[in-house]
Amino acid sequence: MSRFQTHSVDNQPPEFAPRDLWASDPLLREAVEREGGHAWHARLGEYGALAGDELYRLSFDAHRDRPRLRTHDRFGHRIDVVEFHPNYHRIMQAAIEHGVAGLSWADPRPGVHVARAALSYLHHQVEPGSSCPLTMTHAAVPVLRHAPALHEWADKVAGSHYDSRDVPMAQKSGVTLGMGMTEKQGGSDVRANTTSAEPLSGDGTASHEYSLVGHKWFFSAPMCDALLVLAQARGGLSCFLLPRRLPDGTRNAFQLMRLKDKLGDWSNASSEIEFTGAWAHRIGDEGRGIATILEMVMLTRLDCMLGSAAEMRMALAQALHHTMHRRAFGKRLVEQPLMRNVLADLAIESEAALALSMRVARAVDAAPRDAQEAAFARVATAIGKYWICKRAPAFVNEAQECLGGAGYVEESILPRLYRQAPLNSIWEGSGNIQCLDVLRALARKPETVAALQQELARAKGIDPTFDRYVAQLATELSQDAFDPAGSRWLVEQLALALQAAVLLSARSPAATPFVRGRLGGEHGLALGTLPAGEDFDALIERAVG
Repeated sequence: MSRFQTHSVDNQPPEFAPRDLWASDPLLREAVEREGGHAWHARLGEYGALAGDELYRLSFDAHRDRPRLRTHDRFGHRIDVVEFHPNYHRIMQAAIEHGVAGLSWADPRPGVHVARAALSYLHHQVEPGSSCPLTMTHAAVPVLRHAPALHEWADKVAGSHYDSRDVPMAQKSGVTLGMGMTEKQGGSDVRANTTSAEPLSGDGTASHEYSLVGHKWFFSAPMCDALLVLAQARGGLSCFLLPRRLPDGTRNAFQLMRLKDKLGDWSNASSEIEFTGAWAHRIGDEGRGIATILEMVMLTRLDCMLGSAAEMRMALAQALHHTMHRRAFGKRLVEQPLMRNVLADLAIESEAALALSMRVARAVDAAPRDAQEAAFARVATAIGKYWICKRAPAFVNEAQECLGGAGYVEESILPRLYRQAPLNSIWEGSGNIQCLDVLRALARKPETVAALQQELARAKGIDPTFDRYVAQLATELSQDAFDPAGSRWLVEQLALALQAAVLLSARSPAATPFVRGRLGGEHGLALGTLPAGEDFDALIERAVG
C-alpha cells in the first residue's frame, strides 16, 4: 500500500441493492395472503424483484434531476410542457405495465385491490414521487365510469400501457390522469372555489360540454393526459374531465404558470395552472362535484396509508441492513442492546402500519359487495390516513439515526424518504380534515360505528389489555355528539385499536408488544422504548425475512 494511502475501507455495509423487495418481506407476503390477494403472488414477486433492483437504481437520477417547465418553444409558441429525466419515464412505464395503476380495473376478481395495494407498496418504497400520478390514474376510474362518453378513458387506464407523448387520447394505447381541487382562496375548503364553468350550448345538460375559466393552486402531475377538476357551474360545484389535448390535436386552453419548489417529492412536478376557456366534460350532475370526486378520495387516501407504510418499510430495511454489517464498541450494531430495542420497535410500528393498510385494502375490495365492509372502508381510510401518515416522519428520522451521519447524506435513500415523509399527511386532506371527516362519518352514518365495533370485536378475548382498551373506546363511541376539538385524540385511539386488532387476529408476534406498549402505556414517547423482557431478536428476525 502506498504511504500516501492513509486508510483502508472496512467496517462499511455492502450496497443495499439489488434486493428482492417481495422475497425479503415476509410481513407483506403474510398480509397479502391474509387479506385475499394470493392469486397475484407471481405478479407481485416479479415486481418486487424489479423494484428492488433496476427501479431502485433509476430512482436516484429521477429524483435528483427535477422536472423542468417549458412554457414556450424557441419560436414563442405556448407549449406548457414539463420535461422529466428519462429514468422517470422508465419507472412510470414499469409501474403501469405491471398494474400499479390499472390492475384493479383490468382483472376485477375478489382480492384484486389487495394485490394492487401490494404493488403500490412495493413501488412507493423506491420511487414515491411517481406514486402520485399512479395513484390519481388508478383512483379516477370509478369517477370516469359515471360518464358513458368517458368509458374509453377508463378502458385505457385498465389497459396498462404507458405513453408519455403529448398527443390526443385517441392516438394513445394508455393514459394517465390527474386531479385538481385546491385554489388559493380555499385550500381544503373546496366549496370556496371560484373557477367557473359555462356550458358551451344551452344549459349543458345534453352535451355535458363546458368552458372553464379560473385557476388551481396545487396541481400535481400536470403532464397527465387529462385532469379531473372541480368548478362552479350554474347549479353549483361540479366535476369535470379536462384533457390536455382536444380530439383534433390542438392544445386545450390552459397555462402552466410555474412549478412548485417543494420540500420533497422532487421527481414529480406540482404546478399552478390557469384555465383560459378550457374545454371540459361534466361528470355527474351540476352541484354534485364533491360527491362525484369523493369516489376517488377513498382510493387516494388508501394510497397515502400505503405510501407512508412503504416509506417506513424502506427506512427500516435500510436501518437493518446497516446495523447488521456495521460494528461499534466491539459488536455489530444490531447486537447492541439499546439498538435492538430501537430496531424491534421500528419493526413493530412498520408491521402495524402495513397490517392496517392491507386490511383497509380488503375492505375497499369488498365494498361493492358487502355493506359492512363498505362502511368500514369509509371510516377506516380516514383513520388510517391520519395516523399512519402522522407516524412516518418520526419513524424515518429514527431510522436515519441508526445509520448516523451516513443516513443524512444524499447518497443514501434516507434523506429522500425523510423529505417525502410529511407529504402523505398533507395530501388528500391534512390531519384535521381527516379527523373531522371521521367525526362526520360517526355522527351521520351509524353503520360506520357498527362496522368499527364489529372489527374490534373480532380480536376480543385474546389479550386482556386490548379488551379493556376497547371497552373504554366503546363508551366514547356511544356518545350522542363528538367534540371536534378532541377529535385527534379519539382518532388516535381508534387507529391504535384497529392496528392492535389486526395484529391480534393475525396472531402476529408483534401483537403483544404492540398492545403492551401502545395501548397499555408501557412505552415512552420516542421509538425504542419497548418494555424490558420483549423478544427483540424475534421481532428483528421477523422483519429481516
